[in-house]
Amino acid sequence: MELERISLHGHDLAYRHTGSGPLVVLLHGMLGSSDAWRFVIPTLAKHYTVIAPDLFGHGASDKPRADYSIGSHASSVRDLLSALGYERATMVGQSFGGGVAMQLTYQFPELCERLVLVSSGGLGAEVNTILRMLTIPGAANMLPIGCSPFLRELTGGVAKVLRRLGWKPSPQLVEIGYSYDALSHADVRRAFIHTLRSVVDRFGQRVSARDRLYLSTDLPTLIMWGTKDPIIPVQHAFDTHRAIEGSQLEIFEDAGHYPHCEDPVRFVRVLLGFLRDSAPAEITTERWRELLAANQRPAS
Repeated sequence: MELERISLHGHDLAYRHTGSGPLVVLLHGMLGSSDAWRFVIPTLAKHYTVIAPDLFGHGASDKPRADYSIGSHASSVRDLLSALGYERATMVGQSFGGGVAMQLTYQFPELCERLVLVSSGGLGAEVNTILRMLTIPGAANMLPIGCSPFLRELTGGVAKVLRRLGWKPSPQLVEIGYSYDALSHADVRRAFIHTLRSVVDRFGQRVSARDRLYLSTDLPTLIMWGTKDPIIPVQHAFDTHRAIEGSQLEIFEDAGHYPHCEDPVRFVRVLLGFLRDSAPAEITTERWRELLAANQRPAS
């Protein structure tokens, strides 16, 4: 499926668009792209319209010197759907894309029919130590060295030798490899650091939706996570499931940060079942006020 492009506010956004029926939007993680959904799009598109954008700063989309916060990304996704003539969608987000999906449901609740969180960011402070260290002033200056042509050729050569000996990289390692390759481009590194620092500092994730999860009461929510996620701990999945009444939890034993790549058959089966069995939400302004009012307490 070829990438399409659209100009939003003077910048080109790349996206994949296929299928027919109700709309499902797939949002990739940091340093990823719409290609991360390559194993699940063909089956999903047999039943639904699928849109998978390359978020700004990622993939084939432009990488301007701009705002890379989750709020800005959520607004860009809203603008993409509006420009294409869509009013409502099920939001599926993995890792950083999960944070964007949650921000969409918060900023534009009338747009969101369901929420699917896959190894999602924004649900607790804990995150991989390397990402935390990269937010320390000066640490980002090491990225050009770590992603230099010499080191990339060296790791590529070692991988070739290992493949000849029968080694096969895991799907998770393949996705991490794509992210590493992307960092060889200066504009990607710049966008990555801006994106990372918008949500993480040296203490961990600093953007959290946990204090607003009560607003998801009316929104059908599916949480999917791998037990061996090295980026964001699976405990976040259990905590979020408890916090969102009526949510569905699917744990992938032995999977890591990319269950949609590591076990795409099961992933699609679970997602299709959730889409089939849950009624799309219609959250009105009046209902939003009710949810906010129900959680109010006297100011301290």
